[in-house]
Amino acid sequence: LSVPRLAMAESDWDTVTVLRKKAPTAAQAKSRQAIAAAQRRGEEVETSKKWAAGQNKQHTVTKNTAKLDRETEELHHNRVPLEVGKVIQQGRQNKGLTQKDLATRINEKPQIIADYEAGRAIPNNQILGKIERTIGMRLRGKDIGKPLEAGPKQNSTR
Repeated sequence: LSVPRLAMAESDWDTVTVLRKKAPTAAQAKSRQAIAAAQRRGEEVETSKKWAAGQNKQHTVTKNTAKLDRETEELHHNRVPLEVGKVIQQGRQNKGLTQKDLATRINEKPQIIADYEAGRAIPNNQILGKIERTIGMRLRGKDIGKPLEAGPKQNSTR
């Protein structure tokens, strides 16, 4: 069905002309100037901070903070024993490392090392394993504080 153009033009009751600039790119829309300009024009501006955006975070200990907040008298979380904290501190000092140096070597934050040494941290086997290998002392099991065996474990079937 084809309608002549003349009939179409006459049926328009009110004509609206919209003149718009090209929409800003994502990078331009994020700049402070663009946000300020949008706010001056009265547009709604939504900003949200992404946690650890653009970082290679495979595991974090911070997820335990919500658990710690929900802690009560009946429900409590196991923390690293002070004995383990003292062994970490002693092993670190024997190697001549600061808390920051040790944290850098195991790719964790210095605060995590401080928490482990003070006995405030909830134990994470991945982190404990990294610390064990770096300071060369056992932190888990019965023989805490004993030297770590050198080399990988060998099978007796040769």
